[in-house]
Amino acid sequence: MLNYDAVVIGGGPGGYECAIQLAIHGKKTALIEEDLLGGTCLNRGCIPTKTLLNSSDIYYRAKTGADAGIYAEKISYDYKKIIEHKNKVSRQLSNGVAFLEKNHGVDVIKAHAVMKEQHVVSLSDGKTIKADSIVIATGSLPARLPLPGMDQKGVMDSTGLLNLEKCPNHIVIIGGGVIGVEFATFFWKIGIKVTVVEMLDHILGPFDKDIIAIEEAKLKSSGVELILCARVDSIDSTLCVHYTNVKDGSHGSVQGDVILTAGGRKANSSELGLENIGVILDKKGFVETDGLCRTNIPGIYAIGDVNGKMQLAHVASAQGILVADHIAGKTCKEINLNHVPSCVYCSPEAAMVGLTIEKAKEAKREFGVGIFNVSGNGKALSMGENEGIIKIIYDKKTEEILGCHIIAPHAADLIAEIAAVMECEGTVTEICHTIHPHPSVSEIVMEAAHDCKEGSVNAPKRKK
Repeated sequence: MLNYDAVVIGGGPGGYECAIQLAIHGKKTALIEEDLLGGTCLNRGCIPTKTLLNSSDIYYRAKTGADAGIYAEKISYDYKKIIEHKNKVSRQLSNGVAFLEKNHGVDVIKAHAVMKEQHVVSLSDGKTIKADSIVIATGSLPARLPLPGMDQKGVMDSTGLLNLEKCPNHIVIIGGGVIGVEFATFFWKIGIKVTVVEMLDHILGPFDKDIIAIEEAKLKSSGVELILCARVDSIDSTLCVHYTNVKDGSHGSVQGDVILTAGGRKANSSELGLENIGVILDKKGFVETDGLCRTNIPGIYAIGDVNGKMQLAHVASAQGILVADHIAGKTCKEINLNHVPSCVYCSPEAAMVGLTIEKAKEAKREFGVGIFNVSGNGKALSMGENEGIIKIIYDKKTEEILGCHIIAPHAADLIAEIAAVMECEGTVTEICHTIHPHPSVSEIVMEAAHDCKEGSVNAPKRKK
């Protein structure tokens, strides 16, 4: 029996950061990971997909530089090397996590963990660990769609597609959410035919309707076929996707040489023995926790995707730090999930935090909206990327920000400013008074804040 103050099960962003923070607090800590350190994010999700998108962007910009006076001939790419580069980046980061764990004194154990008793973990290598505090950080897995034909060669989830070494000629993507749109962006930028099949009447589900409209228009103008309101019925042996229009009942089909199923993710909570110790799961398999990520069993926590609160790597990291601090006896504040940004790395990038206009109306908030068009931003124009808008939704009485929605170059970076202001209960006036560097795309945040007030001097006069 090995004894630790704390054991973290799962080495993704939430788990590995939680383990390090526990060690910083002086806790003897073990991190159990049966696969690669860094979890889905570093190895099968965030990092590899962004690396692919960077490769496709380099190629696309080289092909389309004529407007900027850049002419490149015989531009090509090696798809296998693109995949190799993606793998190299993931390995480097995973190795970096291993170094950090060792540097901070965390014992990393490569094994599968099963809860044997409430504070006892049985490992697949035959060892047993006892700890006062246990953190479940096992993340999520691609959800398997209940469709005939899912087991055929050529039908794959995002993990399988990331390891595909031969570039397809035509990829059909089932699902127009974040995963589907990001892969669609990668493939259209390298000149591959893309079809997206989505059951809703729009892509990017919860995003602002104007953001969605801009991205849909960009995808269509880039040659991506969007089949909306389409419920997929089956995939036949020729990799033909058959669907039914949910509005009029008509039928259609589209054939590709690779089919990506991007239908979301499910909790990775089975085979952990949680039922052995009475940890409560919801109907979908997510571990039920309170605002401090505590389960119903004292001393046992669940962080990240596995608790289902918000399936984002940065939420997992924040929860990991929160739990480590709580275990160490620190005073902790619950995470306000309304202040957490969500991003889509499409072209241009899209990002949001807080309420949409529709949600603000549902909440019966007295709100106003400030808007600025990216076409009025000098830096964006100089980059040749001046598509998009920013919307700031604010409370008319307090001037506090209720939400923000951006589609613009570097939107994923820009949204952090708004999230910080929301967390600090800042106002649109305070953003107006914050001098933003010029030229920078960040100026659109300031301009939208001005539009919340009297109006922006860099935009046409508002209609009354």
